[in-house]
Amino acid sequence: MLEIAEFISPTPSPVWKLALQAGVNLAVGGLPFDSLRPGERLGDLAPLTRMKQSYEDAGFELRVIEARPPLNKAKRGLDGRDEEIDVVCTLLESMGKLGIPVWCYEWMTDFNWVRTNMATPSRGGSVVTSFNAADVPENLTSNPPISEEELWTNLEYFLKRVLPVAERAGVKLSMHPDDPPITPIRGVSRIMRTVDNYQRLVEIARSPMNTITLCQGNFTLMTDDLPSVIRKFGKTISFVHFRDVRGVPTQFEETWHDAGKTDMLACMKAYRDIGFDGVLRPDHVPTVEGDSNDNAGYSAFGRLYAIGYIRGLHEAVYAESQPS
Repeated sequence: MLEIAEFISPTPSPVWKLALQAGVNLAVGGLPFDSLRPGERLGDLAPLTRMKQSYEDAGFELRVIEARPPLNKAKRGLDGRDEEIDVVCTLLESMGKLGIPVWCYEWMTDFNWVRTNMATPSRGGSVVTSFNAADVPENLTSNPPISEEELWTNLEYFLKRVLPVAERAGVKLSMHPDDPPITPIRGVSRIMRTVDNYQRLVEIARSPMNTITLCQGNFTLMTDDLPSVIRKFGKTISFVHFRDVRGVPTQFEETWHDAGKTDMLACMKAYRDIGFDGVLRPDHVPTVEGDSNDNAGYSAFGRLYAIGYIRGLHEAVYAESQPS
């Protein structure tokens, strides 16, 4: 059955206590970037073991790692990519030994998610992030343009290397969509931006470890019928970001969970119907009164509303499937 998790950074923060107080003890974690000892790499077993233990000491079970070692050389097919991929292979082996079943990665070259306003006014004076393609700055990257087919070629090379390791380790590779799902951005192409392209990803390698992070905020910009896409990909979905937006791929804003374009109840029913048995976490919440917008989209207090909203939908939908 679907379970609710929260992103818990490896460094203790107020969210550690707030999540537990809201009844969430499943963690989506990062990587120990700031606690490596001399001679250690991010994927090594020792630092990952220490990180997992710190989560457990705080009362969390680590279910997903949603952070990546450097991968831009691999994405661009540059010299040094094999060394980057070696670190990923070590990470997957370490995750397998520690029983962490899902690694969320992405194929966004040079820069990750892009927003052009980090404090767009929303309900009741809260603020959200937003995007307008016309306002994207020129200096996002100093690298040359790259084509979509180059990205596909480099992704296939990457998967050929890492999927056998993932299969032996029992760790699912879970591809996050491009955010925003448009191409190109300042000359840099993006490929994980359409439902058809996700189907191509699945068909590159028919493996139970080649899976999808269904980030609703991105996928709902790719389709007018998100529940049908959830049903289409079914068991290929290994991890869910439960969030919503309002707008179109070239101009949109994040929303409160009950105020976007998506039928969230229908999505929850779709996860139930496909037998999704991974974790779902809220993502990109509004910043509310009394909280800081320093980490826009990930403020502490806004998560509490999201968790409560998701828990209510979850209990209502899954109660329908229980015998009376």
